Amino acid sequence: MAELPRVPPEMFRFATTERADLHTALLDVLGAAAERLEPALTAGEVRDRLRDRGWYAPVGDHDLTGALRQLAGWRLVEVVFDHAAGFATAEEYERGNLRYALTAQGEAAHAGLRQASATLATATPASGGALHAAVLDAVADRLEELEALLADPDPGRDRRVFTCLRELECHLDGLRRDTVRLNGELRRLLRAGGVGVGTFHEAEAASVAYLQEFLTGLEQRGETVARALRGVAARGVGVLHTRALAGADLPRIPGTDLATPWLAARAAAWAELRQWFDPDLVPAPESGGTGSGGAERGGAGSGGGPRLRRLQEVAGETVVTLLGLLDRVTAARRPASGAAADFRALARWFATAPAEDDAHRLWDAAFGLGPARHAHLGHADAELVPAGTPWAEAGPVAVSALLRSRGRTERMGRTGRVRDVAALRAERRARAEKEHAGLEAAWRALATTGSVRLSQLGALDHDTLGRLLDLLGRALAARPDATGLRRAVTSDGRVEVVLRAPGDGAVAVLRTSEGWFRGPDYLLDVRSPGARDHGRAEGA
Repeated sequence: MAELPRVPPEMFRFATTERADLHTALLDVLGAAAERLEPALTAGEVRDRLRDRGWYAPVGDHDLTGALRQLAGWRLVEVVFDHAAGFATAEEYERGNLRYALTAQGEAAHAGLRQASATLATATPASGGALHAAVLDAVADRLEELEALLADPDPGRDRRVFTCLRELECHLDGLRRDTVRLNGELRRLLRAGGVGVGTFHEAEAASVAYLQEFLTGLEQRGETVARALRGVAARGVGVLHTRALAGADLPRIPGTDLATPWLAARAAAWAELRQWFDPDLVPAPESGGTGSGGAERGGAGSGGGPRLRRLQEVAGETVVTLLGLLDRVTAARRPASGAAADFRALARWFATAPAEDDAHRLWDAAFGLGPARHAHLGHADAELVPAGTPWAEAGPVAVSALLRSRGRTERMGRTGRVRDVAALRAERRARAEKEHAGLEAAWRALATTGSVRLSQLGALDHDTLGRLLDLLGRALAARPDATGLRRAVTSDGRVEVVLRAPGDGAVAVLRTSEGWFRGPDYLLDVRSPGARDHGRAEGA
């Protein structure tokens, strides 16, 4: 079961007296000397170093000695007699052989003083709390390295196991401190109702942007840490602590057990690590349970599950709360507005307008109403008005009264009746049948039973001659085959002509009712496509 932390009642009494500033400066001087590995300081050395720690007021021997004795009475400073030093007089011996150093309780008080100063410094609005996603990445890296180190049984790796475990615990401590500071900053920000709207908006916007950036990928980072945590646990947490203890190389003091409290501290740190990242951690009931079970019970948060999940939920809820608070503060401080208030303000502006022209400009700005611009209308003779003429200089254009009343420029009459096209259809049908009959008659007149001379066709009517010339043109446009024949088909594919040039240079003359045609006396065969060839023409 966890015990309530207790400190000696006089440990921080130095900060509550009238000479608290001097006591704090003395502790700071002695603490800095201990960090520089100086065993103890004389009263003169303490006085000389007060200025370096920010104390500039003069301090007499009596006041300095009294303050050091007071600290010694609170068991924060120990007085050491230096019997090895040489002194000329008894007075010098009384005053000069006394040296001062911090006790263990004084070191704890000095550490608490520094921690309190650092916490207060980071709690200012200028600094603010912050959570860094890189800390989660560092925790995952250290866990993965520990898993790899545990896979190597070489005892020479124990020192690296120790340092890696300490780095992991340092990252965990930093994550815990940053979480506490951020939680406090968010509470202070939510209570910041007395600041200006502009200042609050800037602080809220910065906090929301930061939280959204931190939440990006937080779940994935948590899963990475949990996976690495399970990998180390599979190797054995006891093995980890045993090897880290061997790598720590604690001093062996007869009659003193340093290993047991060291291992207990490591076990507590590992339990806290699980409370942060282990999703399989099941909180124990509130009553009963000791040891590691109690640690597991307290770390998962009030809602169960790892603390990282609770941190993600709190951060998301804070973003929503901040946005809602900003809306409420902005709405509460915004002056009442509405159509009636706007019209009253506009009426006051009209009443205080310096001149009538100013009132017209105010009207135009407020309502945006003005004469219509009919850009689609033009002058009767558009060539008389150059395209670059300004609106004010151009002449007026006649606008139909219907444009204002009906929205159109022409009066629309009743729709006309649909014309009866039955007679037109009959006429066109008769014309098409006549054309078809003429075409059939032409093909019958031109059809041959074999190759014949052009001159053998005899007299033809004018339309039939046109069909014949069309066939001859198609055949002459085609390439001759190996036998010298030219073949062509009409556009509808019904008639095929086979043409061969006369070898004797004969000339044919065809006469019609409208004139005559004179040309080479070709050998031609007019037939349907696919009909059997009738042989070659006789003679050349």
